Amino acid sequence: MTDKLLDTLIKKLDAPQSTYAGLDAYYDGCQPLSFLSPEARTALGDRLHRVSVNVPRLLVEAVAERLRVVGFDGADVWPAWLANDMDQRAAVVHREALCLGTSYVAVWGNLDGSALISAESAKQVTVLLDPGTRRVVAAVKRWNTDSTTEATLWEPHQVTRLRANTRGATTGGLRVVDTPLPNPLGVVPVVPFVNATRMLDDDGRSEMADVLSLTDAVVKLTSDLLVSSEYTARPRRFATGIELESDEETGEAVNPIPEGDRAMVSENHEAKFGQLPGSDLVGYENAIGVIMRQISAVSGLPEHMLGIGGDNPTSADSIRASEAALTARAEARQQAFGRSWEEVMRLAAAVAGKVAPGSVDVRVRWADAATRSVAQEADAAVKLVQAGVLPASYALRKLGYSEDEITEIRQARRVESVDALGVDLGQVVTS
Repeated sequence: MTDKLLDTLIKKLDAPQSTYAGLDAYYDGCQPLSFLSPEARTALGDRLHRVSVNVPRLLVEAVAERLRVVGFDGADVWPAWLANDMDQRAAVVHREALCLGTSYVAVWGNLDGSALISAESAKQVTVLLDPGTRRVVAAVKRWNTDSTTEATLWEPHQVTRLRANTRGATTGGLRVVDTPLPNPLGVVPVVPFVNATRMLDDDGRSEMADVLSLTDAVVKLTSDLLVSSEYTARPRRFATGIELESDEETGEAVNPIPEGDRAMVSENHEAKFGQLPGSDLVGYENAIGVIMRQISAVSGLPEHMLGIGGDNPTSADSIRASEAALTARAEARQQAFGRSWEEVMRLAAAVAGKVAPGSVDVRVRWADAATRSVAQEADAAVKLVQAGVLPASYALRKLGYSEDEITEIRQARRVESVDALGVDLGQVVTS
């Protein structure tokens, strides 16, 4: 470890923190109101602190829910996947990468020799790439405890623990705690999940980036709608020919007929009463619809997800057609993240088998990203199996069943076959 390497990694880790804070605010629906005029702020006062039209979270969730790993081909790594609860935590890795642009997974060994796989956030972890090979050559993780700053530096040949006796320390305060551990893997066991569509997007790009300004526009229009509904949308009553009353304490003129009174009565025969109609808010609705259609165009979200376009799709085919762009986007993310998952499981197999990661062959399998019609897919699978085109186990994979579910189905079929023959397995074994 060199001070220059640690300094480079810590600076790289600190650089995007403000950007991540802004993205977190949009994902949580807590971003500040934009485009709001001073007059509107004055009119709102303390009655409207925030308007959340959380399109960014909707986009991230819509893509993330279509990224479901169902198995691996090649090396037997599925038990390690389940042992580390990655069937549940993988979705968090995908969601973090879609939200911030990058997330990470670290692989190391447990005391019993099994693989330990942990999901990591880009707020705490970063990596350094070799510009020539595009391979990870170093990685660091930094986190705070109640009184200290802890860090771990991964290199191809060793792993170093560091600590500072203050919170939020940078490179100047971090000191080596223990003797560096040798790294038997020979590679940095930290794998980045980069949400990128271009070659040099090493740090990725948030899936929400294209809709942030459009979300601000929708929030602005919604805020204006609420202000207008408060001040101009309700019919206003008026009265003429009535003398104003004075406040006894201040002496200022006050309304002789309080706003909440149901009846308006005056003894003056010249008094007249009337009502002004409320303003029409359809213009705001139309403007919000225009922005929502722009969001649909740049994000791939179908109009029925955004609450525009009138009727919802009435069949599975129409749903798939309307979600074609979103499905294509999810499939592109499957390709990007699939390579990273294969690298993670190669490292896990190398830890468990004490072999070089490059010697392990692993290929990830994803569930179909499109909205499925279970009845149609099952009918097609049955026809392919009956025609001898596909074996039953492969057809089950096509239907989205996991490896564990396929194994349970095969075992259940064996039991049913034995029951149908009327064979007592206990008697067969004892005889």
